[in-house]
Amino acid sequence: MKHLLIIGAGGVSRVATVKSAMTMAKGEAFSKITLASRTKSKCDEIAAFIKERVGVDIATAEVNADDIAAVADLIKEIKADLLLNLALPYQDLTLMDACLKAGIPYIDTANYEHPDTAHFEYKEQWARHDKFKDAGLMALLGSGFDPGVTNVFCAYAKQNLFDEITEIDILDCNAGDHGYPFATNFNPEINLREVSAKGRYYENGKWIETEPLSEHFSWDYPKVGERESYLMYHEELESLVKNIPSLKRIRFFMTFGESYLRHMKCLENVGMLRIDEVEHNGVKIVPIQFLKTLLPDPATLGARTKGRTNIGCVISGSKDGKPRKVYIYNVCQHEDCYAETGAQAVSYTTGVPAMIGAKLVAKGIWAGNGVFNMEEFEAKPFMDELNANGLPWEMIEMPC
Repeated sequence: MKHLLIIGAGGVSRVATVKSAMTMAKGEAFSKITLASRTKSKCDEIAAFIKERVGVDIATAEVNADDIAAVADLIKEIKADLLLNLALPYQDLTLMDACLKAGIPYIDTANYEHPDTAHFEYKEQWARHDKFKDAGLMALLGSGFDPGVTNVFCAYAKQNLFDEITEIDILDCNAGDHGYPFATNFNPEINLREVSAKGRYYENGKWIETEPLSEHFSWDYPKVGERESYLMYHEELESLVKNIPSLKRIRFFMTFGESYLRHMKCLENVGMLRIDEVEHNGVKIVPIQFLKTLLPDPATLGARTKGRTNIGCVISGSKDGKPRKVYIYNVCQHEDCYAETGAQAVSYTTGVPAMIGAKLVAKGIWAGNGVFNMEEFEAKPFMDELNANGLPWEMIEMPC
């Protein structure tokens, strides 16, 4: 039974904290939960929601996730046993270093992104492997859905369904409708930086770069229907290539509505997606950060959003000398997620796996010294937890 410190108070954090409180209420994994962020009032609102819905008390605190010493001091003050990072990807490194300083395990949902560049990769987090190993600590990277559950789907296939995996397509569809002409389902700055970046995929031993959203195809998503799906780069490609060396090709696709694409292209054309400073009326601003203040807060979209998400992996390879192809996926209903947690399905599909990763680390089911990605552990315990915690998975055998 561990004291879980969660940092961040957005939609994903709301879901993960609610689900962690439900786990604690059942006497599993967590003896205490503290929710901390720069704005304590947001933590207090989530704590009140949990008290009303789940019937348990969680503690709240104020902390600056950019301040290594302040986070380490908080960890020591409250005697936390592990840290779940649900702040911004910009803060991954500082929070990892705070865990090293305080001597507790670290879990996150997305790889490090430098605020001044458009690059996002695991390099700087993987570089801390020896520090965590020498300290006898574990860091678990990418315990969201994609990355996260998609990595676990691939690990499950490798461990149970295939002798060799040669191709993977990760397919992410959000068919929800929030009623706005343009809004993002998670942090606008992070979302727009990722979507407007160049695409990249791995094939025959090399990485191939494409123009943003230039390659696409239509896919029939179960319980959703056909949606145009656009090739992007996503960080789980990097770790899966490393940990499934038999791969010949791996790609990532995501769906976008026409309204989203039209608005995003217009904003890009007028410079609103720039991440460098510009001067406006004698004041320096970063256009994409200014845009963030104008767009709807993703945390407010839950009550408005209707429809489903479908995220999964199409995995090809061989078993017993014969070709095999499977499709493992989850379908999630926005309205059901909001009824349970007060957040929509995009937050739910990230927050639930975040809780599961923390739970498996807390219970010692996933254990090790160093920095790890999700696919490096036995997949079945995580797959079972998905079924038990609102994200049941399905599998289809497909023609090769």
